[in-house]
Amino acid sequence: MSVADEIKARLNIVDYVQQFAQLKRAGKTYKACCPFHNERTPSFVVNPDTQSWRCFGACAEGGDVISFAMKRHGWSFSEALAELGKLTGVEVRRQTPEQKAEQDQHEVLRGLLQSAADAYHEGLIGAMGRDVLAYATGKRGLTAATISQFKIGYALPGWTHLLDYLTQLGYTPDQAVESGMAIRNDEGRVYDRFRNRLMIPIRDERGRVIGFGARALAAEDNPKYLNSPQTPLFDKSKTLFGFDMAKSAIRDSETAVIVEGYMDAIQAHQAGFANVVAQMGTAMTDTQIRTLTRTAKRIVLALDADAAGQNATRRSLETARAALQADFGGRLGVDIRILSIPGAKDPDDLIRETPDQWAALVAGAQPVADWLIAMEMAELPPNASIQEREAVARRVLPLLTVSEDNLYQRDNLQKLSLRLKLPERELLDWAAEQTRIEKARQPRPAPPRPAAPTFHDGEPPPLDLSTLTPPEPDENGGAVVELPAPRRSAVPFPELEQQCLRILLRQPTTLYAVNRTLRALAENDRLLLDGPLTDLCLEDFSHSDLRAIMQVFLDAIQQVDAEPLDYLRQQIDPSLQPHLDAILTDDALVVYNRVRGMMSADLRFVWQNNQRVLMSVDGSAELVEKALYLRGNRLKREREILSLMQVDAAAGQDDNANVFYTQQIILSKTAKQRIDAELGRLGTVQRE
Repeated sequence: MSVADEIKARLNIVDYVQQFAQLKRAGKTYKACCPFHNERTPSFVVNPDTQSWRCFGACAEGGDVISFAMKRHGWSFSEALAELGKLTGVEVRRQTPEQKAEQDQHEVLRGLLQSAADAYHEGLIGAMGRDVLAYATGKRGLTAATISQFKIGYALPGWTHLLDYLTQLGYTPDQAVESGMAIRNDEGRVYDRFRNRLMIPIRDERGRVIGFGARALAAEDNPKYLNSPQTPLFDKSKTLFGFDMAKSAIRDSETAVIVEGYMDAIQAHQAGFANVVAQMGTAMTDTQIRTLTRTAKRIVLALDADAAGQNATRRSLETARAALQADFGGRLGVDIRILSIPGAKDPDDLIRETPDQWAALVAGAQPVADWLIAMEMAELPPNASIQEREAVARRVLPLLTVSEDNLYQRDNLQKLSLRLKLPERELLDWAAEQTRIEKARQPRPAPPRPAAPTFHDGEPPPLDLSTLTPPEPDENGGAVVELPAPRRSAVPFPELEQQCLRILLRQPTTLYAVNRTLRALAENDRLLLDGPLTDLCLEDFSHSDLRAIMQVFLDAIQQVDAEPLDYLRQQIDPSLQPHLDAILTDDALVVYNRVRGMMSADLRFVWQNNQRVLMSVDGSAELVEKALYLRGNRLKREREILSLMQVDAAAGQDDNANVFYTQQIILSKTAKQRIDAELGRLGTVQRE
């Protein structure tokens, strides 16, 4: 039994979910309004028999108690195992001494930073912070509730106020330096990094303090804003200020608004616009975009309207373009809009003066194409030459043609063609030329050798083809190879799910083919696209361990620092490593099946000398077929739950709920019919 299975065996999902949703018995299941979004008709179902949950409404997600805890608390899989392990008394994993030391040190730094935040906050609301508090509430317009919510503070003047306080608590000067709260000069003297500044704590997704933004109070102090340096806990390129408070509102509204400064975000939250976050630098980063696209379908850039803000917006769009182009899985489809504030005001000033105008500006934010074209046209003289107009076109085309949606691309090109008075055909040719140039510029690294699986104490060795003996001819003259039994996970995972994961892990780009197929089957029907024909995702896997591996895989294809499989090996939770090994060490059998028993006598030679080539055979068609079967299985499970809910709604004479569940069943059946038709076209049929 895996760690996840042991936790689920000890923790009843109904008891756990009951803490966060008002569950009511509905036949064999329980229902409630979804705890993750606002709704009137209950679409959230918990099944005690299968120990699973499912939202048939806006979330369109489901899973087991572990996935519920992850979504409810914003935990990673490892964090959920650790927290639920404490709750149930299950020992999650044994850490190496080095891992435990690193974790312990991080906990020390978190405690130090939280203590610093408490000290700064007390400094602001205490006697010595009276003038600074008047500045915060008067000139900056912050309420007492906002100051408390964001735990805004004050760093007293002087060189060692905070350092002395931390030392009294038992922290060392070295720990103060490592956390970024203190500086050690060349002479070895340690002193406070922040002095006489308004202090704004920066938190991670879980709400834990990881750094500070400090606003200068004296005119002679520079820079105006000073951030914590890079530390083991704080990386500004991967952090969005206020995201811990904004993520629920972003998920509910499916819209994330990005502003430039801390005060802009704080003022927005104070006015009730809780889906606003702030950047940690002058432009968005790839990691920040990917963080937001986990829940947001629309990103609104509301950066300052001055020249610096315009340049930051342009750089943010370039980053978004790179992220979308690298998204071979097609999971980052997002509508990016630009909010331009009249009069070149900061969001902070506008929201304080006219909050209603802010809401209208967000709702009416410009599409990227309109903003880019307007910005470029403003610099173009009325009698611009064809060369000048061509230069504008070549500058903006890369950003206008990044979408997967051909209709969206064509609309952008038509707008540009009309404004620049250039033939659309030429624009298409220039865009294609630019794509070829960029591909030619990209480095082409040598294909990496497949990484060797990591094996743990007590596990059998990996499959070794060198142990194969020459085959004996069978009675028909053919050769039969007896391969050693592949190493299997102790957990009996569904074979179809393992097969899909194996192809995805070895050939990540095959995910693109699956998602394109599902979208094509949806035929632009938004209800199908957002529901039963959505992209391949965690919900298609029934076992929590496989879902967790799939989640790390999806994270792996969103980052650009390492090859997906290398990233997955580095980031996978130790408790999942044996399962990952078992999936990947079946490669030899996969190859043997592909050659259908041919060349058996030379299998050892073929495998050892052509391993990379054999495993790089395009598996897109194979995965599409298996993924369609997988989705069909999922839809069948969901319809069984929906049918039970429909019966319960009819018995309770709840007409609204009955209509809702009927619509969901019809959608599911429509999707299943299209999947079956596609499988029939591929030469197979799924039977229920």
